[in-house]
Amino acid sequence: MGTYRTISKPSEPILYKERKSKFYGYCFPVTNEDEVKEYIEGLKKEYPTANHVCYAWQMGIESLSYRANDDGEPNNSAGMPIYGQLQSFDVTNTLVAVVRVFGGTKLGVGGLISAYKEAAKLALENATIIKKVLQQHLSVSFEYSEMDIVMRLVKKHQLEVISQELHLKCKIILSIPKSEFMKMFKLLKAHHKLDITLIE
Repeated sequence: MGTYRTISKPSEPILYKERKSKFYGYCFPVTNEDEVKEYIEGLKKEYPTANHVCYAWQMGIESLSYRANDDGEPNNSAGMPIYGQLQSFDVTNTLVAVVRVFGGTKLGVGGLISAYKEAAKLALENATIIKKVLQQHLSVSFEYSEMDIVMRLVKKHQLEVISQELHLKCKIILSIPKSEFMKMFKLLKAHHKLDITLIE
């Protein structure tokens, strides 16, 4: 597993109607729960008449965590159907929120499940889903005289330089696709004058 799927930016809202109730679906890229909180609070401000802002998120790459929230709807009638769509689209670091403005007709649990599921599905279809390569970071320290060797390696293997300090003592931080990591690590290690540290 060298790649994962996520969304590149917040999606435009979509509207799904079911028996006069309006369901507005949104997707947001997230990496922590504080961001989730901000987005949900923002939606509550944007829709002061909304009865419910239900959501689910999935985060992490190699070990996933998730949460589903029904926000006052009957148990498992909103958050879990939304979460199910995150799973079927196979995305992570993503929050899907569905804002419900009640239209006067009760939908029943079955109706709610299918409405929240559909709104989440449409929101994800409307989002820009991208594939990202899993990266591992390495710090390489070396004397200025070794600069040429290091830069040739970087160029030859098209490694991404995240940061560099080039003085008498130099240090660069490289981002390497996980699938290539062991190969590159050994290659760099073979140059005895380079000091290599793995960054967790």
